[in-house]
Amino acid sequence: MKILLTGSSGFLGKILKNNFVNDEVLELNRKNGNFQYALEKEIPCFNHFFDLIIHCAGKAHSVPKTEIDKQEFYNVNVIGTVNLLKGLENSGLPNRFVFISSVSVYGLSSGNNINEDYPLLAKDPYGSSKIEAEELVQKWCNDNKVICTILRLPLLVGKKPPGNLGSMVKAINKGYYFNIGGGAARKSMVLAKDVASFISIVAPLGGIYNLTDGVHPSFNTLSLAISKNQKEQFNLPLPIAKLIGKIGDFLGNKTPVNTQKIKKITLDLTFDDSKARTLLNWKPQSVLDYLENESLD
Repeated sequence: MKILLTGSSGFLGKILKNNFVNDEVLELNRKNGNFQYALEKEIPCFNHFFDLIIHCAGKAHSVPKTEIDKQEFYNVNVIGTVNLLKGLENSGLPNRFVFISSVSVYGLSSGNNINEDYPLLAKDPYGSSKIEAEELVQKWCNDNKVICTILRLPLLVGKKPPGNLGSMVKAINKGYYFNIGGGAARKSMVLAKDVASFISIVAPLGGIYNLTDGVHPSFNTLSLAISKNQKEQFNLPLPIAKLIGKIGDFLGNKTPVNTQKIKKITLDLTFDDSKARTLLNWKPQSVLDYLENESLD
């Protein structure tokens, strides 16, 4: 196949690129791809027909502090998607389109076994931009008879992860990581390499899927697996954490910690991937098993 991979220089994009060794993968990113575009600013010009599009480019892993920051999520995730679709209309329609989305579209800070039928309630800049991009892609694929796949991903795990997991790994390695409330909260996560393998299976069929490792480990269990030496991490009692959160509420943008952040860290949030398991025999490796033999740094 001839594949167009957007966001190929990002964490997931690099892993996806290495998965399709028997196909021709053309990369779109800002600096060193076959096609160098900032999608939020320009419509790309392609001189190729593509069998498969994997739209991985997007903005994530940051907390917006200003209106400009919030607008950037819309520009990159929504306008960028619009411009990509326009570019494809000009060059020739693909057979298949895979959009990398997020479980953030559900807009939840807590819950267990959330499946794909749950309403999309996100109001934050990131989650709402992903909802709008999903809707754009689905309508475009339907109008143009392109097989559409949407993958809603939780925390992605792999070498040198970005975002909160990357910060967690760094804190554990430096010796200043601590759990809150015993680190009992369980979160869904999935190995990036398993997402890459799944795309080959799902792209010819289409559909919307949550993907997880099915284990949903607690912060404490994950921190022990990352540390390798199974050394118990320092624990901040929940009442003290809640007090710090209230102080953060009062200080506003001057502190990264507030009540909402404390809730997010201390409440379960897990997602149901039984649709992928039942329909497509999805059998991912557990993150904990992976960490027995691999380091994330």
